[in-house]
Amino acid sequence: MRPMLHHPRRFAQSGFTLVEMAIVLVIVGLLLGGVLKGQEMIENARVKDAANMINGITAAYNSYIDRYGRLPGDDGPTPQALQARGGRWANASFGGNMNGVIDTPSLGEIFNGTWESVNFFLHLRSGGFLKGDETLYGVAGLPKHPWGGPVSVTSLPTHNRGGFILVMCMQNVPSKGAAALDRLIDDGLPGSGTMRANAGLDVGPTDGFVNTGQYQVGWVYTICQEI
Repeated sequence: MRPMLHHPRRFAQSGFTLVEMAIVLVIVGLLLGGVLKGQEMIENARVKDAANMINGITAAYNSYIDRYGRLPGDDGPTPQALQARGGRWANASFGGNMNGVIDTPSLGEIFNGTWESVNFFLHLRSGGFLKGDETLYGVAGLPKHPWGGPVSVTSLPTHNRGGFILVMCMQNVPSKGAAALDRLIDDGLPGSGTMRANAGLDVGPTDGFVNTGQYQVGWVYTICQEI
């Protein structure tokens, strides 16, 4: 009788086959693509919302001038004169000096919620041209743009045209959003056109902004649009 031969057991090896790994990589790629696409859609929505905000505030500003013949924020000269208009004007606490420009203590302070820059939005709300609480003052009285930073206005001197222009500024805008908004509204360049940008949190004269090239990836900008 032949002896029985014992063959060594063959244990099944665990792990992914090439096909399974390919499927996993495809799924991961689809997930990453979906996330990136979703982020792009969110960013595009922010850019459009920012453009709509600029257009809406500009329209409110022009309507205010048509009705009152004065610059919002600079209107006055006393709170009592504004309160006499009735309605939401009853809460008016601040009037401007009626010199035809939006005065600020210094260009770097327009986002501190002081002077006529805040009056600008309070007057637009009191006149019913913008939604919001007309009693807010200081930083709380400044609108927030879609990236979460404050929006303010100021009059800046121009070197090559003389006089002043009124600009609306958005602080703390990421470079990608700033560049996209500039392309949508203007020429896409931080140092030319009606929209100008400065790296960081400062606002400078419209003809003297430091950035004359392209928007830099990873930087944060203060962007200002002439209105």
